[in-house]
Amino acid sequence: MGSVNGSSVTPRVAVVTGSNRGLGLAIGRALARTGDHVVVVTGRSEQDAQSAAARLRLDTEVMAHTLDVTDPASVCQLFADVERNYGRLDALVNNAGIAIDWHLRATTIDMETARATLETNLFGAWRCAQAAIALMRVHDYGRIVNVTSCLGSLERMEADCPAYRISKAALNALTRILAAETEDENIKVNAASPGSGVDTRMTRGTPALSADQAADSLLWLTCCPPDGPTGGFFLGREQLPW
Repeated sequence: MGSVNGSSVTPRVAVVTGSNRGLGLAIGRALARTGDHVVVVTGRSEQDAQSAAARLRLDTEVMAHTLDVTDPASVCQLFADVERNYGRLDALVNNAGIAIDWHLRATTIDMETARATLETNLFGAWRCAQAAIALMRVHDYGRIVNVTSCLGSLERMEADCPAYRISKAALNALTRILAAETEDENIKVNAASPGSGVDTRMTRGTPALSADQAADSLLWLTCCPPDGPTGGFFLGREQLPW
C-alpha cells in the first residue's frame, strides 16, 4: 500500500456508505482531510461513486466502489475488494439511509414502505457491520459509526415517520449489541446523530447545519482513541438518552 502525504506510516482504511452526496460525501471529505486515511466512497451506481471519488482526491488515496446495502452480494463484493486491495479495514461509517415516510402514521403506512426503510436503514447497516468487523478483527482495531437520528430516541418518540423512527431505534439497539460483543477488542461501535436540519437531500425545513459542519461532529468517533467511548448515542460530543 502506498503512503499518505509522503509518509511511510501505513494509512488507515475507512469505508463510508452512501457517500456520493450530502452528509456521506462530507464525512469522506473530513476523513480525507485528516491526511492519514484511505477513503472508500460508495454509491449505488459506478458513475455516482466515481464522481464522488474525483471530488475527494486531494492529498489522500480514494477508492470508488458501487454499493447497494440492500444487496448481500454487493456488500460482500465491496469488503472483499477492500481486503484484496488494502489487506485491512479500520473504520466504517454506516451512513446510507432513506426517509420515505414523512407525515405517515403507523396505523396506515403500507408495509412495503416500512420494509424498504428497515432493509436500508437497519439491515443494510447490519450487513456492512458484519463484514467490517470480520476484517477489523484481523488487526485488532476498528471504529464503526452508525449514523442515526434523534428521531430514533425512545424518549423522543412521536407519531410521524414511524418506519424511519423505528429503523433508527433498531439501529441504536444494534449499536449497543455490537459494542457489547466487541467490548474486549479494540473495536468501538457508536451511534451518532448529525443533528436536526442538516443541509442534505433528506432535509425538511430550513437547514441549521451544513453537511461539512455535521461531518466534523462525527469525525471524532471515527478516529477515537483506545480509551474512547463505545456503545454510545451521540449528538456532537454530547451523549444522548436512548
